[in-house]
Amino acid sequence: MSFWINRRRFMQATSSAIAAGALSSVRPASAQSSGELRVTVGGGDVGKATIEAFVKPFEAETGIKVTPITADTELAQIELMVKSSNVTLDVGGVSQANAFTLEKKGVLEKIDYSIHKKEELDGMFEFAKQPFGIAWPLYSYNMVYNTEAFPASKPRPTTWAEFWDVEKFPGIRTLVSGAYGSEGPWEEALLADGVPADQLYPMDIDRIFTSLDKIKPHIRKWWGAGSEIQQMLHDKAVDIAQSYDGRALLLIDQGAPIEINRNQAKLQWDYFVIPKGGPNVQNAQKFIEFVTRADRQAAFCQIFPQGPTNRNAFKLIPDKVARKLTSYPEYMKSTVAMNGQWYNDMGPDGLTNIGRLIQRWNEWVLQ
Repeated sequence: MSFWINRRRFMQATSSAIAAGALSSVRPASAQSSGELRVTVGGGDVGKATIEAFVKPFEAETGIKVTPITADTELAQIELMVKSSNVTLDVGGVSQANAFTLEKKGVLEKIDYSIHKKEELDGMFEFAKQPFGIAWPLYSYNMVYNTEAFPASKPRPTTWAEFWDVEKFPGIRTLVSGAYGSEGPWEEALLADGVPADQLYPMDIDRIFTSLDKIKPHIRKWWGAGSEIQQMLHDKAVDIAQSYDGRALLLIDQGAPIEINRNQAKLQWDYFVIPKGGPNVQNAQKFIEFVTRADRQAAFCQIFPQGPTNRNAFKLIPDKVARKLTSYPEYMKSTVAMNGQWYNDMGPDGLTNIGRLIQRWNEWVLQ
């Protein structure tokens, strides 16, 4: 599931949605002028941050009117728009797996990196600069403690192998559901089973579920939405959890007894892409370039705590804020990067690895 779906669920729990047009009510492409853009911004606080850090300054600099879209960007939606020659979204945010799928289908414009400044491109992580899109922003799944159950004076699990060790580290646990394929606790299960972080891919699906068999009796709930994990942590229904770092940060800022373990965090990101054949491709390229700028990413991260993909942004972010962010240099040393391409790979049976994981999960979770 994409950033825009997850973050929308995430933000709707903490603030009201931004008033903006949804894709269900877009005008025909022929009615759009060349002086405007329709851009996915996300909902709630993340949408507000996107508008303040990117949309408004972009409009001021270029004179191009941007209509922010808070609705989800669906894979099938983009494919249909392009094939029907009625592209009504100029810049969309999609998950890694969906971005690779769309690229394979040939429905995305190539990013024009010739209009980007060298110092900005040099600051970007290599994985963030794909031919079909730019990564924005960075977030992660982390191990999160209730500090009342795991005070600093008490031994705490710091690896997923220790999370699986329920005898040495007793406590009520929760992990994300695998019902959505790429969102499951797959990498964590392999890390718990002793697979080195640099040897996770291609993932051994049989080994994943053998590892999950061991922890399954000790999981109170397999959570499916960010609001669920936030509520469980808030209500102290679990002692140790796998959680989005942003969810935990919100609770920490509210004074909850929560602490994030950054070791073996699973790094995730999504891509801003440009559907092929739209009426405003040139302006869309300008917006993509604008998003990669260090000063704009720094502005966003000081409004909403997600990690920049341009490392130069950290030169402009106060250290107190920087230490909250997923891509803080110290945290990146022990982070496990999710491989979206592997999830999108298709086997001889016609199933992608996402489809294969969902199928196995649906059978396994009922056993």
